[in-house]
Formats: sequence, C-alpha cells, structure tokens
Amino acid sequence: MAVTVRKFDAIVVGAGGSGLRAALELSRAKLRVAVLSKVFPTRSHTVAAQGGIAAPLANQGEDNWHWHMYDTVKGSDYLGDQDAIEYMCRRAIEVVVELEHMGMPFDRLDNGKVYQRPFGGHTQDYGSAKMATRACAAADRTGHAMLHTLYQQNLKANTQFFVEWMALDLIRDPQDGAVLGVTALEMETGDISIFQAKATLFGTGGSGRMFFSSTNAFVNTGDGLGMAARAGIPLEDMEFYQFHPTGVYGAGVLITEGVRGEGGYLLNKNGERFMERYAPNAKDLASRDVVSRAMTTEIKEGRGCGPDADHVLLKLDHLGPDVINLRLPGIREISIKFANADPISDPIPVVPTAHYQMGGIPANFMGQVVAPEGASTEGIVPGFYAAGECSCVSVHGGNRLGCNSLLDLVVFGKASGEQMIKDLRSLPRPHRNLPKDAAERPLARLARLEGASSGERVADVANDLRRAMQAHCGVFRFPEMLTEGVAKVNEIAARAGRSFIADKSKVFNTARIEALELDNLVEAALATVVSAEARKESRGAQARADFPDRDDRNWLKHSLWFKQGNRLSYKPVHLKPMSVESFEPKARTY
Repeated sequence: MAVTVRKFDAIVVGAGGSGLRAALELSRAKLRVAVLSKVFPTRSHTVAAQGGIAAPLANQGEDNWHWHMYDTVKGSDYLGDQDAIEYMCRRAIEVVVELEHMGMPFDRLDNGKVYQRPFGGHTQDYGSAKMATRACAAADRTGHAMLHTLYQQNLKANTQFFVEWMALDLIRDPQDGAVLGVTALEMETGDISIFQAKATLFGTGGSGRMFFSSTNAFVNTGDGLGMAARAGIPLEDMEFYQFHPTGVYGAGVLITEGVRGEGGYLLNKNGERFMERYAPNAKDLASRDVVSRAMTTEIKEGRGCGPDADHVLLKLDHLGPDVINLRLPGIREISIKFANADPISDPIPVVPTAHYQMGGIPANFMGQVVAPEGASTEGIVPGFYAAGECSCVSVHGGNRLGCNSLLDLVVFGKASGEQMIKDLRSLPRPHRNLPKDAAERPLARLARLEGASSGERVADVANDLRRAMQAHCGVFRFPEMLTEGVAKVNEIAARAGRSFIADKSKVFNTARIEALELDNLVEAALATVVSAEARKESRGAQARADFPDRDDRNWLKHSLWFKQGNRLSYKPVHLKPMSVESFEPKARTY
C-alpha cells in the first residue's frame, strides 16, 4: 500500500478541549499545524462536560487559588504532583477570562459577572465546612459552550483540520526515541498517511469505553494510550479510574454534579438523605470517590431503590421549575429521555458510573511527555507532548475534583502549545529523516485484519472486556476479583489478537475502525487492572476491601505500566510546590 507523507511543524491528535487550545496557540504563532480527529471537532467528548470550569474568581463569595490548590491536593488523596497543581490553580483565572474574551457564553449574575455554583470538594479556607462557589458555568452545557468557542477561534486562526482520520501509531527515531509524527487512516478512503512533524501533541481523551457502564462517548477508546504503550512509553496511575456518583440508572448518561451544587440531594429507599452519615459537613458535595462509595454501600446493604434495590434517587423537585429550567435544562431533557422521569416532579434514578481517567501518558506541567531514562525517572521524550484526559500531569492524583477537568484541558492545552512553540523556535531545524519502517506496524495490523477470514468477533471481545472490567475493577475492589481480572483481561487481550472483520471494504469501514479501537482499549484495560492489583492500599478511586486504609509509607508513589513484559515500576510524587509550603498528607474527611 502506498503511504503519503504530509509534513507540518506540529500535529495535534484529538480535537477536544486540550487539542483545540494547544492548536490555537500554535496557529496564532503562525506555525503550520494539523489537527487530526476521529469525529467532527464539536463532537469530541469535551462537549459532554456539564457542570462548570473551576476558577477562584470570587464572584459569589471569598475565594483564592491557595484554597483551590488545597482542595485539589486533598481531593487527589495526596497523590497529585503539588508543583503541577499549583501551576494549574494559579493560571485558572487567566484561562477562564481568556475564554470569556473569546466569546464563551457563560451564565451571568445580575451584576454582569460570570455565574459560579458550588461543586463537590470545593471549600473555603483550607477545607472548612463552608463550600466555595468556584464552578464557572454555562447552564449545564459548559463543555459544549467551551468546545464551540475554541473551535470557532481555531477557524479564525486558520488551523488545518483532518476530520474523520484515525491516528494508528507513533513514529519514533530509533537513535534517540524522538517522536517524528504518526501514521493515520483516512476513514473516507481507507488510505494510510504519515503525518510528519517536529512536534506531536496527543489530546486524545480517556478510555472510559473499557467499562460496561460509562458516561463516556463511544469514541473514548484510549487511542493515545494504546499508541504510546505500543511505542514503549509507560502509562502512569491507570488504576485510578473515577466513577461519577450520578449516571442515569440503566443508561450511564451523566447527570452533572451541578445538580447537587444547585441544591439537589441523594435518597435511599427509606427516603433518607444518607450522605449526612458519610460526610457530615460536605454531605452530597463530598468528593466523588466518597459519594460513589457511599451510594454503593447503601445498595450493597439493601437500602437501594427499585424492584431490584440496585440504585438510589437524586431529588431536585424542591428546586422548583424556574431553577431547573434556567440552570439545568439539559439535565431535565436527559432525565425525561433516558430515565422517563421529569425532575420537576420525580426523582432521577442514579448509580455510580465509570467517568474519568486520572492516569495516562506521563507528562510534566509544560505538556512534555516524560519517561524513565538512565538515572532519571522523568527524562523528556523529544518532540512528544500530551494534554487533557489522555495525559497524567498529575494534577488529579487518586481522584479528580469536579470541574477541574475543563480547567486541566485549557491550562495544559495552552501550556503545551506555549512549550511546543518555544521548543520549535529554540531548535529551528528541518524535519528529521523518517525511519525506513515508519509505517510497518500499522500496515501489519491492517494486513492481519485484511487476511483473517475467521476468528473472534470484535463486538464479542469488546463486550467481554467491558464486563470483565466492570466486574473486577469497579468502585470496590476485592483481592480475588482483581487477580481473576488480570487473568481475564490477559486472556481477552490474546483474543483481540485473533479478531477478524467480515467487511473488507475501504470506504467508511466502521468495522475496521472498531477493530483498531479494540487494540487500544485492551492496552488501557491491561494497564488499569494490573496496576490496581499491584497497589496494596485504598486511595482515592482505588478502594480495596483487603487494604481499606491509605498507606503513605509504602504507596505514596506513581505507578508506571509498561506494555513490554506487562510490567510495573514506580516513581515519587512531587510533594514540593513551586512557591508555597507543601500540603502534608493527612486523613481525608468531608
């Protein structure tokens, strides 16, 4: 198969919030930038973010970045890197004001300032009982508003988009491991191209489709993680997968934490507000891992609702039709459509649902990808950058605070763009020569699919993977379930290598795309379950029945999973911030 080579200064894989924010920085600097996306940019998963973007604007009560930083470190269960967290919290106001100036349609207060709502785990005065009002919101469609704003700005800056292209594999220089670009498949024609660049950024999002019940879009198949793992780059902290407390029962569709921020609350079958027992101060606005575990405990102990006692209820009718229609119109629509319940009169049935990946491709807060090299645990991989959910900076540690995800996208999307510009300008040089086997790995994968006339059905393998991950690596983790889970996922990985597709056509062959996505999902699932089984403690989203306590002496460290040999190593957490005193680990109570 002939492979076309396309040359750019920089390429961005993924057109969600982080990819678009980085691309905007690069295009404004007059660099030749290409953005590759599996879907039309405004259909990227950032569009599904509902509740808000965190920034201590103090428009509705006292606030500052120090408090936001404390909440983020505490929320991360002390596994977050404190230098990166300080960097993010200090730049929060700047990036939100920038979005406002780009035309993002935030809701407004009567005085014209940006509307902010309370959100889980966000407090005033270093964890006091008083909640901070920190989430800057555009009704319950904040991600939608942000993504459209960034896309329009990219059009204005003449960013070049390659829409409905799937990146397949990284190309690395065999001499020093520098990343030289990616191979990619054009869905419309089935043709393969090499996108060669001096700088490559991944903003490819998470891998939530490896779980059976997920708030994630079907495109979230961990493509960036799969490509990085196959290219010899480790994946960091993959055991920490956040389950959002409120997914619609039976459908998994997200019901934003903003509902609880506006005053909604959870009930068990006895009509009891049970969160008061688990988090007496923050109640329904405790950190997400705390609320998810409380809900799961209520269900497990027989206080769930419905004929099978397998969910709880989210009540918001007391807010009144005016508040619901003004602040939560999308939630009302979702609830009517997916739960057959109008929240103006009925509670919404909800269960914890796989939502957000705290781990990912290891990166520093400039967006540069880092991997162990020689004596360093964080050697910079030349020419390679990552931002957003596919990266692990690590600002979220063991558990992400609500509405820090949109902030993460724009802060580190912008920081990555700035660093790429700096790197490209400090070393102005022509494109390096591509290795002779640049396209060999993806072509071999495609040839195998092309040549296989029988084998495992992709849908069967993918469904078995999702069921295994849901059962063995969910909200609560049990020792024998984890051990069994590692064996099952390894077995499923072997089956994925024998997958076949009946449709061999070239034009818009979605069967081929799903088979390629399955390869990436398998890498992400293996990294998750192997890392979870090895971490003998409970911290943030990792809740083990056999090790119920956090163990800072042995486990205050980041996991690194390598595909080669399916092995793990570890590196220290950055406990030293940039300019303030460290926040020392202490018991997490809400």
